Amino acid sequence: MSRSPYIRLRVEANGRRATSADIIASVQREILGGGLPAGSRLPPVRVLEAQLGLSKNTAQAAYDELVARGLVEAREREGVFVLASERVGTPAPIATPPLPLVVPPPLSRPDAPGKGGIALSTVFIDPELLPTERIAECARSVLREKMPAQYDVQGYRPLREAIAKRLSSRGLDVDADDVVITTGSQQSLDIVARSLTVRRIACESPVYAYAKLLFESLGSELVGLHLDPFGGIDLAAWDRALAQKPSLAYLIPSFHNPTGYSYSSAELRGVLELCTKHGVAILEDDWGSDMLSDGDYRPMLRMLGGKDVLYVNSFTKKLLPSLRVGFVAAHPSLVPTLVSMKRLSTLGNAWLTEAVVAEFLDRGYYDTHLAALQKALDERYAACLAALEDLMPDGVRWTRPGGGPTLWLDVPRAIDLAALEAHLARRGVVISNTSAAFVGDGEPHLHGFRVAYAYLKPEEMRRALTIVADALRGLAR
Repeated sequence: MSRSPYIRLRVEANGRRATSADIIASVQREILGGGLPAGSRLPPVRVLEAQLGLSKNTAQAAYDELVARGLVEAREREGVFVLASERVGTPAPIATPPLPLVVPPPLSRPDAPGKGGIALSTVFIDPELLPTERIAECARSVLREKMPAQYDVQGYRPLREAIAKRLSSRGLDVDADDVVITTGSQQSLDIVARSLTVRRIACESPVYAYAKLLFESLGSELVGLHLDPFGGIDLAAWDRALAQKPSLAYLIPSFHNPTGYSYSSAELRGVLELCTKHGVAILEDDWGSDMLSDGDYRPMLRMLGGKDVLYVNSFTKKLLPSLRVGFVAAHPSLVPTLVSMKRLSTLGNAWLTEAVVAEFLDRGYYDTHLAALQKALDERYAACLAALEDLMPDGVRWTRPGGGPTLWLDVPRAIDLAALEAHLARRGVVISNTSAAFVGDGEPHLHGFRVAYAYLKPEEMRRALTIVADALRGLAR
């Protein structure tokens, strides 16, 4: 039978060997002062004997006297315990002030799909399309290795080397020493934002909501870059916005989250020229450029702009979300600062998950997985577009990203989005609240939500969109 842990006693004896009277006085003082709450177990006699250098008889006599005074009770084969406070008149616990907390960010639901209902707006990919068995094989292989005692703050070097090799093959000038491994892309954004001397960040509007909320939580002023996935980028408007001299532009040029939009080649070059003109650094979140059919990928700002473009990517969505492995590739001059910011927040990340991803890349599994994944996503994308064409009422429009895991569905302004969200929830369909994705005051220029065709099987997607279409017709009436 396991026993309750005991509390170590501090017995005051003024430099001499403790006596029974010293033990009694110390315990009584602690109980009446509230230092020993009711139910606390006192040290066994043998422990007091070793701790204080006195005989068992002396310690036992002290406990017998405390029992006699009604301060403690001895329980057979369990130990000696402080009695309930009402029996000894101990003071009530000291009321400590509660921790002041910030107001939670305005996201009604997490991105992760919950149990029950159809998650129509999640950014995740159907778990059945993810290579869990091969990842398990890599984990078993890694666990047979000798685990290092120390962590590498910058990240497991074989993984950094594999990432640099992969990026170099895609036309990016990246060395292993330029790469910092992070806990998903979110930590990459965090350490970059913390490194800024001027906390003014330009970002697309709408934008990845958790990036916006992160930047705001760090006290950054945000400058909105109006992004219309149906009309493209107005470079003249971006020129005026960047004239406000933000220190950084956070951009998602491939399969933008949440709209699914991808910059054209002319827009990529135009944005680079504007940032150069206004002296604005670029943080490129490239979560989706390799999510195209037939092994193709889209050009990146880092490819066109060189090492001064900070480049963020992640294996989270495409490989296995629970691994939480991402990275940022930076100019060599910036790496020490980024590593210092990472050290302040986490000291270092877990070796095991980084080693598993490195093994997965080394075996060539990642490219095989992407090829199979892209084929499956192509089929789901086509099924989603077909369902939208068949089901949606007049006035509804949607983006056609041609890749990635999501698209944007825009509904007529007459539809109350909050009412639509509530109505769909009652029918088992969960859509995203996009209020946190827009930057600036005034009414958002888009009126809709993200549709996750990568997460849902075609029949489930069609069922969900049928419910959405019925709801839109009903609310319009």
